[in-house]
Amino acid sequence: MRFQLAFISIFSVLASTQLHADEYPSKPIRIIVPAAAAGPTEITTRLLAVELTKSLKQPIVVEAKPGGGGNLGMNAVAKAAPDGYTIGIATIGTHAINQTLYKTMPFDPANDFAPITLLVQYPLIFVVNPSVPAKNVKEFIAYAKDNPGKLNRASGGSGTSMHLSGELFQSMTELDMPHIPYKGSAPALTDLVGGQVQLMFDSMITALPLVKDGKLRALAVTGAKRSPAVPDIPTIAESGVPGYGAVGWIGAVAPAGTPPEIINKLNAAFVAALKNPEIRTRLLAQAAEPVGNSPTEFGAFMKLETIKWSKTVKDSGASVD
Repeated sequence: MRFQLAFISIFSVLASTQLHADEYPSKPIRIIVPAAAAGPTEITTRLLAVELTKSLKQPIVVEAKPGGGGNLGMNAVAKAAPDGYTIGIATIGTHAINQTLYKTMPFDPANDFAPITLLVQYPLIFVVNPSVPAKNVKEFIAYAKDNPGKLNRASGGSGTSMHLSGELFQSMTELDMPHIPYKGSAPALTDLVGGQVQLMFDSMITALPLVKDGKLRALAVTGAKRSPAVPDIPTIAESGVPGYGAVGWIGAVAPAGTPPEIINKLNAAFVAALKNPEIRTRLLAQAAEPVGNSPTEFGAFMKLETIKWSKTVKDSGASVD
């Protein structure tokens, strides 16, 4: 009798879970973006949300929740009910960098979330003030070695992908380039153009217009392969630093415990949106490369990114707390 009751109980739970997944979604879905409104992460999310609304046949509400390097927004996702109605946009910061950068974290990036898919990757671009005589990475390395400590490297803030991409480059080339953190990319670029600092690893969206105007010189992109947005600009790896590769990225996650059937349904919706020709064209125009992989692949990717960037953070000595 006890065996029969236990079997009935388990069957009832499984049937209830399957019924819930079959009916999903039956109300609006909230996507929390752990970054400022009108920034590239939120813009990309809103672009995809339009397609998700069509395929899932429910309103998709995008909520920008910046603060704490993304930790504030992702903590809200981690604490949400695992029912598929709260989704978070994981970033290289929230799920690969912050756990080493911050002494305390409000959530566990590895265990408090269920991966859905990697959405986009975006390589940065290595730019210098035109007063720096180097025309390519090899010439830059030679010049920097002849002028140790004299080339100041700007970034949009400590712990950002801009900062750590530069730290990885400095570590692999054994150069001495003091890091000057700014409160955002815009003021850093202003000083770079003005010559107060000499180099920067920045997003293409903000740096390329200055390159086209001749105010900055582009030496390379940080990805493992050339960017479709600037196919004539080589990678750092092919320019004299083999093995170098650093890209920013964002992906979709749900609270841990979200039923696999719901995760798979969300994965299919996101992947279909990323395959939409119009969406792909708009993303590539922003130098964002669409991905759309499986939950398992995205989970493995985040583990590798965490290992990679935790070493870079420790080597750089960067800390926020």
